[in-house]
Amino acid sequence: MKYLPTVGLEIHSHLATETKIFCGCSTGFGGEPNSHSCPVCLGMPGVLPVLNRRTVELAMRLALRVGGEIRHRSYFARKNYFYPDLPKGYQISMFEYPLIRGGCLEVDTPGGTKFIRLNRIHLEEDAGKLIHQEGHADSYFDVNRCGVPLVEIVTEPDFESLDDISRFLNRLKEILVFSGVSRGNMEQGDIRVDANISIRPEGQKELGTRTEIKNMNSFANVVSAVSYEIDRQTGIVETGGTVVQETLLYDADNDRISPMRSKEEAHDYRYFPEPDLVPIVVSEEWIERVRSELPPLKDEFINRFKVEYMLPDYDSETLAASPDVAVYLDDMVKAGGDPKKSSNWVLGKVLETKIDINEFRKNVPPDELVKLQEFTDDGTISGSIAKMVFDDMAATGKSADVIIKSSGLTQISNRDELEKLARGIIEANPKEVEKYRAGKKQVMGFFVGQVMKLTKGKANPQEVNAIFRELLS
Repeated sequence: MKYLPTVGLEIHSHLATETKIFCGCSTGFGGEPNSHSCPVCLGMPGVLPVLNRRTVELAMRLALRVGGEIRHRSYFARKNYFYPDLPKGYQISMFEYPLIRGGCLEVDTPGGTKFIRLNRIHLEEDAGKLIHQEGHADSYFDVNRCGVPLVEIVTEPDFESLDDISRFLNRLKEILVFSGVSRGNMEQGDIRVDANISIRPEGQKELGTRTEIKNMNSFANVVSAVSYEIDRQTGIVETGGTVVQETLLYDADNDRISPMRSKEEAHDYRYFPEPDLVPIVVSEEWIERVRSELPPLKDEFINRFKVEYMLPDYDSETLAASPDVAVYLDDMVKAGGDPKKSSNWVLGKVLETKIDINEFRKNVPPDELVKLQEFTDDGTISGSIAKMVFDDMAATGKSADVIIKSSGLTQISNRDELEKLARGIIEANPKEVEKYRAGKKQVMGFFVGQVMKLTKGKANPQEVNAIFRELLS
C-alpha cells in the first residue's frame, strides 16, 4: 500500500531589531551569558512589558510580501508551560487573534510555479537557551535570548515533495532578509523550523497521527529529518504498529530521530489573554506607510542592475546576492558614480576587505567611495595611489580628500618634471634603451616603473608613457 505524507511547517524567525520585543535589552548575538537581561525579560514581579513598535512593522512587511491579511486589531496571549529556559513560566505569544491571517508564497519548481498557503503569521518572544555539555551532570541557562522578538509563520500542509520544502524555505529566507525583516543568520539561530508530519493510505481523506520535529536551524536538516520521519512512520504502519503523537528531535550528526516529549495540543498550554498588554491597533495609513518603505527584493535589484545600470549578468547577480551589498552599490550610483566603475570597486576592493558591509559603510560611505573614484578619473591621483587611499579610508574612516591632502598624494602631471626624471632614467640604462629600440616594446614597463618608483607611485602613468615614447623614438 502506498502512503501519502502530509507536511506543514512552522518557521520562527528573529526580527532584525536592536532591542527586545517588550523591553530595551539588546538582541545582539554573542554577548556574555546572561548579560542582556532585565527584570522585564526575566518576568520579575511588578514589572510590565511594553511592545516594541518596530516588531509590528517588520511583521507587516512580511505580510505585504506574501499577501497576508493584516488585522486591524490583534491581541497577545500567554502560552503557559513549564520549562527551565522560560523564567516567567509562560511565553507571550498570539493565539486566537494573530496579527496576520492567510497569505501564500510562490515557489518556482521544475514543474512550474507552486503556491504554498500560509495559515497565519504572529509575533511572540523567544525563550532562553539551555546548554548541555556531554559528560557533565550540570546544565547551563543563558537568558540573553529571552524576549528576543520572533515572527512565527505557520504554513498549510501544501508540500508535495522534499524539493518543495527546500525551495519554499530558501525563498522565504530571501524575502525575510531582503525585506529587512530578519538578518537570516542560520548559524546564530535567526531562523528555526518545526515540521509537522503524518502519513495516510492513498485514497484516505482523514489525516494520520502527526508528530512534530522541533528546532531545526538548517534547511538541509529539515529535508533530511522530514524524509527520515516519513520513512519511520511508514515502517511503523506497515509492520502493524501505531504512530504515537509526540515531539521529536533530529540528530543530524547521526541521522536519527529521538523522542523529546509527548505532543501538546493548544489546550495543554492554557492560553489566555495577556493582561499586561493593550491590543495592537493597525490603521490603513500605517499599513500604507510600511508598504511605501518596502526595500527591493533580490529579483528587483538584479533587474535594475542589468536594465538601468547595464551591468553584466555576473556583476548583477553577485552584487544582488546580499541586500546590504546591493544597497551599497545602488547608493554609489545614486551619488553619481559610474555603474560599471562602482561595480568594479565593490566586487574588487570592498569585498576583498572581508569586513561586514554595514561596518565598512560606517568608515566609507558610498558617496565617499564615489569621490575617490572621481579623483582617479580626473587625474588627481593615480590608480595605484587610489588603492592606498582606499585602504586608509577603510581603516580610519577619513575622507579621500583629507587623506590625499595630508599625505601629499596628488598625482604628478607636470610634464617638465616628469620629462627630467625620464631623461635621467634613459641615460642611466643604455642597455634597456637599446633593447627597446631593437623592438622589445615590453621594456617600456621597466622605464615607467622606474619613474613610479622615484615618485612613490604619484606620477601620471599615461603622461609618463607618452614622454618615454617620444624620447625613445
